[in-house]
Amino acid sequence: MDFFEEPVTFRRGPAMSNRIALAPLTNLQSFDDGRLSDDEFNWLMKRAVGGFGMVMTCAATTHAVGKAFPRQLGAHDDSHLSNLERLATALRQHGVLSALQLQHAGSRASAELIGEAPVGPVEDARRGVRALSTAEVEQAVEDFARAALRAERAGFDGVEIHGAHGYLPCQFLDIRYNSRTDRYGGSSEGRARMLLEIVECVRERTRPDFQIGVRLSPERYGLDLGEMRALAARLLAGGQIDYLDISCWDAFKQPEDPAWADRPLLDWFTDLERGGTRLSAAGKLTTGRAVRDCLAKGVDFVFVGRGAILHHDFPRRMAADPDFSSIPLPVSRRHLVREGLGPHFIDYLDTWAGFVANEEEPV
Repeated sequence: MDFFEEPVTFRRGPAMSNRIALAPLTNLQSFDDGRLSDDEFNWLMKRAVGGFGMVMTCAATTHAVGKAFPRQLGAHDDSHLSNLERLATALRQHGVLSALQLQHAGSRASAELIGEAPVGPVEDARRGVRALSTAEVEQAVEDFARAALRAERAGFDGVEIHGAHGYLPCQFLDIRYNSRTDRYGGSSEGRARMLLEIVECVRERTRPDFQIGVRLSPERYGLDLGEMRALAARLLAGGQIDYLDISCWDAFKQPEDPAWADRPLLDWFTDLERGGTRLSAAGKLTTGRAVRDCLAKGVDFVFVGRGAILHHDFPRRMAADPDFSSIPLPVSRRHLVREGLGPHFIDYLDTWAGFVANEEEPV
């Protein structure tokens, strides 16, 4: 058995059967009201059948005003429960670890979709963003906890709190953008407070064996790499979460900040004390060699995104051939249909440069 096939145990809840997880991928496949669609269900189930040790959903909304995308999965209302329960039940029957990613887009929400001004840490008149009051930040923390409770009621093994990619908790971490004067700004401690309170609130409100992950961006989005390293160390050692997911975009890149450029970006996190918390990473892992090289850096497991889009059975292909490489881009729509993607997801991928072939044979 290759080392990527080894099970991964966690402080709480079930183990992963191997070290390859399905990354949370925006795919625009749910209904406009946030209910899970058959296309979304089929996309995820095909990855469960394909051998992923963990199947994580796309980002699911924690509040209606936090919606970033059309047809985004929802977890902010009890009307979403029955379809989420259908998914969690089916994933359990296939023996995979299940996770619902929780997101609030904050100032990146679509005003057209939410029907009002987006909200963020501070007012931004140019972009039509309204500043959250202290009480509204506290309510946003509560909304994450309530969405996590819905995930628990639906039967998921856990949730991942989306603190990356410039969404609301990440906006509070932004040293350029967060100029608040209350306890949610003003210092590195203040900027991290919202995310830390979300973690604490979800942990207090969910059952003892419910898993909690956190996704962090290590850089970009106005983030200071030193602050992110310190925050990661705090989360890893704090005992409240079960895994920390570092979203690098490229798992082998160098830091953008020249002050930290003497070693690869991910290496600034793999050397941190973990205290029983697992560390994972994502970023351009489309080949067996890339997955093995990333694991060799010292992460406990990896999140695979593009490789999972291209091959629903990416882990099984790696098991058969450790040097497996994904099909080269661009790929046909027919290929993506065979891999279990619905039309909205394929149309979304067509906006990615060089991903979907222009000339197409009939589907």
